[in-house]
Order: sequence, then structure tokens, then C-alpha cells
Amino acid sequence: MQIFSQQKVSGKIIDDHQINVSSVLVFNMSKNLKSTSDVSGNFTIEADENDELRFIKEGFYRTDRIITKRNLNSQMNVVLLRAETLIPEVTIEYKPTGNLEKDIKHFSDSKKVASLKSSMEGYMKSPLNAPLPINEVPKTFQSHDFNAGHVNLFKVFGEAVRLVKKASAPKMTAPTYGETKSFLMRVKTEIDLSFLTRLGMNEERIDHFLLYAERVNHLSKRFRKNFKPLEIEYELKTAFVEYAKLNKLSD
Repeated sequence: MQIFSQQKVSGKIIDDHQINVSSVLVFNMSKNLKSTSDVSGNFTIEADENDELRFIKEGFYRTDRIITKRNLNSQMNVVLLRAETLIPEVTIEYKPTGNLEKDIKHFSDSKKVASLKSSMEGYMKSPLNAPLPINEVPKTFQSHDFNAGHVNLFKVFGEAVRLVKKASAPKMTAPTYGETKSFLMRVKTEIDLSFLTRLGMNEERIDHFLLYAERVNHLSKRFRKNFKPLEIEYELKTAFVEYAKLNKLSD
């Protein structure tokens, strides 16, 4: 019987001042595994070539890395940028108009935004749920498998379809300035940004936030060739949780 050992990736996480960063959540998005960096910034996690790792810590920009053969054979160095040093502070305050009906509507919307920020932040910090047990009959009580030793044509066909879809998917490449600009214009046209306008954000402030989300989540690189409105909207709302905290947006 041949036994395959799990491959592991090890590395060190530092900030832009070469200081070790501890308690960073290291999440293997391809295998749904997680790990955490120690007090010296070191981490180890199971991963194979082409797996995508995501590094998350409050107060830092989220970073994604694709595993290469080099990462499997040598230590990976990851640099996390401190978010507060890159975004200028913006304060948005609501001034009551004296119109009770109008002011009440504003504060109702603010509670919804606060709930969104709280739930999204809680999701990013919470540990992954344990996998559910497999619902199947133990092998001891199963009847004889008459297909044992034969090729499963349905499985082979399904794998072939998966490989064809993977080969036909658009390759992820770095966008040009023009492509990024066109993508963000499309986002403003086709994505529901009402959660921003309800905070009183004008077009200039919305553009400021979109540039932040683009820089942190690489939206144009990931979605300009395959525009997925629901996924883009989710990425924007996730980015807004940290953006609102950094810029001290007041409800």
C-alpha cells in the first residue's frame, strides 16, 4: 500500500518595518484549512502547489498568495502592510435636520450598517466550522460492491468536464490602468452601492472607498474578465468593515 504524505508550507510573517507579526490567521482557501502565526511570526500549514493562502489580521491589509514549487521547498516570507498608515482619515458625520421623520429614517439605516459591520467582522475573526460527519453506512454493514475493480465512467466523465472548464476559464493577469478604471466604472453602474449612500457618502467618497477595496482585494484582477456581481458586492461589503474602522465613520 502506497502512503502519500501531506505537503506543508512554512514561512515568516513581518510588517513593513521588518517586525514579526503574531496571531495572523493563515487560511488555505483551496483546502479549507487554517493555522496561526506564533509570537515570532512563524507559521506552518498544509498546502499543495497552486493552493491559495489568505493572511488576515486586524489592523493590516489582507494578503493572498498562490503556492508555487519554490514555496514548497523553501520558507515563504510574507509582508503585511499596516492599513492605518496608507489611508488618510475621513470623518463622515450626520447633522440632524430637525425633521423628526427624516432623522429617524437616517438612524434606522445606520443601525443596519452597524449590524452589517459587526456581522462581517465577526465572520472574519471566527474560527472555521468543523466539517459535518459523513452520512453513510459503515462498510461492515454494506452489501457487496459489484462495481469494485471497474472504471466509474460517470466519475471519469465528470473529471474531464472539470478539467475542460478549468482550462477554458480566463487566466488571471494584472490589469492596466485603463482596465482598472473601466472596471470600477462598471462596478458603480451595476453593483448596488446603497449601503454607502445611506451613510451620506457622496460620489467622491465612494470613489475613495472603491480605490481602497480595489487595492486591498485586487477586484479588477479577479473579476474584470469574469464579472460576478454577487461576489463583487460581497467583497465590497467585507472591505467596508475595515475601511469604516480605519476612517472612523460615525453613524
